[in-house]
Amino acid sequence: MTGQDRIAAAFAGSGKRAALMPYLMGGFPDLDASKAIGHAYADGGADLVELGVPFSDPLADGPVIHAAGTAALQAGATTAGVLEVCAELAPRLPVVVMCYANIVLARDDFAARIAAAGAAGLIVPDLPLEEAPALLEACDAAGIALVPLVAPTTPDERLEAIGRRARGFLYTVSVTGTTGERASLSDTFAATVERARTHTDVPVALGFGIATPEHAAQAAAAGADGVIVGSRLVRAAADGEDVRALVQQLAAGLR
Repeated sequence: MTGQDRIAAAFAGSGKRAALMPYLMGGFPDLDASKAIGHAYADGGADLVELGVPFSDPLADGPVIHAAGTAALQAGATTAGVLEVCAELAPRLPVVVMCYANIVLARDDFAARIAAAGAAGLIVPDLPLEEAPALLEACDAAGIALVPLVAPTTPDERLEAIGRRARGFLYTVSVTGTTGERASLSDTFAATVERARTHTDVPVALGFGIATPEHAAQAAAAGADGVIVGSRLVRAAADGEDVRALVQQLAAGLR
């Protein structure tokens, strides 16, 4: 199966109103701990996992994930180490690697490299549509789904172009701004989901700001095919909370 096939199967076979995709910062608090957290996600009912590669200038990330990435780098995390986490988790559930363009462009074989580690997909939040064709071609050749992002501010014409090229799923940002927990979802998130759905044939996954089972349920009720939860779980890992139990609660909110 290609990465795109694995992702499609995870969305279709989740048994929930929407597939659950927790975010994991690779190498945080250290390499072995991040592997254990990933297994806890799978044990708790995650359908896929978004695996972040720590980077020194994570422009899409809010303070919690930014701090985790900084701590991971200080602990010695490398791209190669994070791909060990990917290889550890890939037999259990599809892994979608999230990293910034500088890391991807540093090597011509990045798509093939993450495919060899078992990754199913790749998210590059700072890669513009106009600069994506070469990486999209490399990902297609390697059997990796290149997952694009759209925001509430994305114009319809651009949304259509992005949606047409989307592989795996369309990462739909619920708010303007960076990642981070919110007390409630934006009043416009349902309209954002609906706009995304009308411009693509792949599943629509909603992220940024989702922190509770109630948020997850609201996203599913609004038509999202997938729900991505990041900062809440990264904060839990930093504080020593039971991440497996938190993922179980999020999964229950989607059933």
